[in-house]
Amino acid sequence: MKNIILEKSYQFSERILNVYFFLRENKHFRLAEQIVGSGTSIGANVVEAQAAQSRNDFISKLCIASKEARETEFWLKLFNRKELLQDYPDYEYLRDEIKEIIKILDSIILSSKEKK
Repeated sequence: MKNIILEKSYQFSERILNVYFFLRENKHFRLAEQIVGSGTSIGANVVEAQAAQSRNDFISKLCIASKEARETEFWLKLFNRKELLQDYPDYEYLRDEIKEIIKILDSIILSSKEKK
């Protein structure tokens, strides 16, 4: 059975790495560091949740992933500028995908809390 959040967060991380390299090429070093940190942390925490020691640990890891996703959404909104990512080929995909990831994470967290 496919794990949608694992797949989506990994694919998103790959695209965020591309954004990181793009921003660095354009000398936006600090901004590149910000978005690569939060954008790849989503997937890392989702992976950690798969090896959780308890339901509470699972929920905790996914809550961290959700927070990182929201931070990434913030950076993407902020970077909607001509000199940053406005014309970047994957920009719309990234904005739409982060919203979808947040919805999925929140749904998993909610259902996991209800099962406690």
